[in-house]
Amino acid sequence: MSKLAGDTIREAVTTIKNGVNEKPRKFTQTIELQIGLKNYDPQKDKRFSGSVKLPHIPRPKMKVCMLGDAQHVEEAVSIGLQWMDVEALKKLNKNKKLVKKLSKQYHAFLASESVIKQIPRLLGPGLTRQESSQPL
Repeated sequence: MSKLAGDTIREAVTTIKNGVNEKPRKFTQTIELQIGLKNYDPQKDKRFSGSVKLPHIPRPKMKVCMLGDAQHVEEAVSIGLQWMDVEALKKLNKNKKLVKKLSKQYHAFLASESVIKQIPRLLGPGLTRQESSQPL
């Protein structure tokens, strides 16, 4: 594999994006870019770290709910994030309709490690089937 210029990659992405119009799909298509680094052991060398700011927000009105313990609930309140604590989850009492309604209200759920183990017991399989829970 050789080094590629940034212009070459941009041109390839533009070509791919223009090809989308030829045969429209009924779903959102994505483009993935994989980069391989030669002679680099990620376990041994930690020299690459950082973040990339995307030019466009993927989902600007994404609704996220925090399922957390007291510490994470306080953090969620401070940043204006919707939240539910263990007591609120217990009130759902494995009611399938309420759990399904909760899962449709939000795009994603963040859960504290202490709470994520209790979610199947508190909510039943309704929320775990949605595959939208991510540990912190």
